[in-house]
Amino acid sequence: MSHGHGDVPEQVKPLRVEAWLFSAGVAFFVPIGLIYGYVADWEAVGTVGFLLLGGMFALAGGYMWITARRIDIRPEDTPTADIEDRAGEVGVFSPHSWWPLVLGVAVTLAFAGIAIGWWMTGLGFAVGIVGLVGQLFEFSRGQHVH
Repeated sequence: MSHGHGDVPEQVKPLRVEAWLFSAGVAFFVPIGLIYGYVADWEAVGTVGFLLLGGMFALAGGYMWITARRIDIRPEDTPTADIEDRAGEVGVFSPHSWWPLVLGVAVTLAFAGIAIGWWMTGLGFAVGIVGLVGQLFEFSRGQHVH
């Protein structure tokens, strides 16, 4: 695979930095959880919290290690890559959509319902469902459009 600066060396592997970062989280939080448990006389909330945090890092790190074996090398994995090697279309964004405003009003109503009354939280959820459906299907014109 070539990125404009010759061939990529064989030792470069995809997702290497991400996998090591999450593995370092496991190597940090599990021993900290055990030390905290010993020092705090195995206090349940903190000990379990640290150990679960280490477990979550293990899930994400394991996913990165497994995924790294199945994907091709990305430009960000290659030290000699240029910024423009990653250029391309990111996605499709509506330049003039009103649905984010509807979703913002829905969140405002839902949180205001905590102080004003739970009926307003329900109204906020209803407006939020309408806004979410509107934003998801904003570009949908049906199956018979030409």
